[in-house]
Amino acid sequence: MGNEEELEKICQKIIKLDPKMRSARIINSRGHLVAGGMKKGLMSLEAQKQDEMMFMEMELALRVRMRKEFDSEFGPVHFSMSYREKVIVMSFPLANDDVLLVSTEKELDFGKVPFKILKIIKPLKDVMKTF
Repeated sequence: MGNEEELEKICQKIIKLDPKMRSARIINSRGHLVAGGMKKGLMSLEAQKQDEMMFMEMELALRVRMRKEFDSEFGPVHFSMSYREKVIVMSFPLANDDVLLVSTEKELDFGKVPFKILKIIKPLKDVMKTF
């Protein structure tokens, strides 16, 4: 597993989990978008400039790598969530320091959906190799 078409299918499966989902993106360790995007029909709340988006993705990839520093004390991170004013943003570390970045409406049941996502991405946690 790990080709671009399979990754796109996984992102679409995640977006279809709940009507409140906005986006699902897989970002590699260098901060480049590998698969996924916005739910069809929705406009992104993020800045439209490509270079700003790339910087945000690179920053996210770096933060996920840095979280590993505490794995020996607390165990590995399964996901991280930010409850923001306009959206909920979740990041899920994958193999090879890649990241799944998910955004949702604030009304999402965040006590259940992240765990459904973990089940979907389980095959990607250990074996994924992106571009």
